[in-house]
Amino acid sequence: MKIKVRVAEKPEFHKAITTDFIRLDAFLKMNDAVQTGGHAKLVIQGGEVKVNGETCLQRGRKIRKGDRVEFERKIYIAD
Repeated sequence: MKIKVRVAEKPEFHKAITTDFIRLDAFLKMNDAVQTGGHAKLVIQGGEVKVNGETCLQRGRKIRKGDRVEFERKIYIAD
């Protein structure tokens, strides 16, 4: 017996940044992915956030235009 599994595509959200870069924790807050800076710190240090496909544990990581941040099955793209 074969079971077919369909994986839902992850929704993408584009957010414009007006500076050269923004810190990862601030980017998550700006996109309403987290409610507070403390919440951002916990999820980042817990290994729940990926930047450009790699798990990132640095909340001060610089996010620049074109970077893709993945959290809770959603992708946030810096434009």
